[in-house]
Amino acid sequence: MRIEEDIKLDFKDVLIRPKRSTLSSRKEVNLNRTFRFKHSDAEWTGVPIMAANMDGVGTFRMAEALFEHRMFTCLTKSYTEDQFGPTIEKIGCDYLAVSTGTSEKDFQRLTRIINNYPEINFICIDVANGYSDHFGDYVSEVRTAWPKKTIIAGNVVTADMTQELILQGADIVKVGIGPGSVCTTRIQTGVGYPQLSAIIECADAAHGLGGHIIADGGCTCPGDVAKAFGAGADFVMLGGMLAGHDEGGGEIIKKYFATGRQFIAGYDKSGVPDYQPYIEAKEFVNFYGMSSDTAMNKHNGGIANYRSSEGRTVEIPYRGKVNNTVLDLLGGVRSTCTYVGANTIKNLSKCTTFVRVTQQFNGVFTK
Repeated sequence: MRIEEDIKLDFKDVLIRPKRSTLSSRKEVNLNRTFRFKHSDAEWTGVPIMAANMDGVGTFRMAEALFEHRMFTCLTKSYTEDQFGPTIEKIGCDYLAVSTGTSEKDFQRLTRIINNYPEINFICIDVANGYSDHFGDYVSEVRTAWPKKTIIAGNVVTADMTQELILQGADIVKVGIGPGSVCTTRIQTGVGYPQLSAIIECADAAHGLGGHIIADGGCTCPGDVAKAFGAGADFVMLGGMLAGHDEGGGEIIKKYFATGRQFIAGYDKSGVPDYQPYIEAKEFVNFYGMSSDTAMNKHNGGIANYRSSEGRTVEIPYRGKVNNTVLDLLGGVRSTCTYVGANTIKNLSKCTTFVRVTQQFNGVFTK
């Protein structure tokens, strides 16, 4: 047993210090980035914000909506090879990834999809624990099978494993263990790493080898996304921030709540008003972690007797079309750039100075 004494930071622990800026408008900020990936040698240009490969987020409809903003979607693992055609015909393959696990069954499914749609450029190899030797071997196997595909692999939170996965063949490493809004890994296992420090350390390790990272999880608002980019993330992956929209699918649940107010429904023969409680209707959508009992019951027939659920199921407010959320998100990141003088998202990390804080904002009017 050993203890690391140095302080590790999360998004809530810092703010970005403003600096003198020559930018006069958010319109002057370019949020597109161009990357060339280490192993595939492929070039990609777009807004480096990704929808996570979660039910209710990583859907074909979400990919089509985010494509309008040149944003990226990692599709859920549940899609079969015969479901890709319509979306690929609409938007092509530059802004989506096929996701896979690491079993033999997963490899066979991935092979069928790539054989049917060889134009797919991105493969996302996704597991909760990227520290097993089996995972590294699987990344290497996929790299050998498809040397020209761009491989995303994770999740890890330390520099050494970031480097290991890149050396095994990953172009982009997914960083984050336990920070997600519907993830309970830290509760169930006690394992994790503060997300901001994980991004800083893993980005430094990846960039030294010519690789890239995705900050996966922990963002609750546009400011957190900006902090992730400021910390050195090449991409930021979002789950909860993109959940609850039409494009995620899922049943809309309507609930009724007593507001404590009353209205006069009528009068009796004596003229006495008939007061009735005012009931308000609200709409919700289920959102759950992909290691939750909900997800395992849906996709795996239940929870195996050797494991536990590491995700929660929640009802989140229904939010309509995703476009308004995306515009708010991109506007927030552009505003960050104007505060520190970064005319491109690439320059944001160069212009970022974090200050440690004990309070993020004045929450007197927040619930």
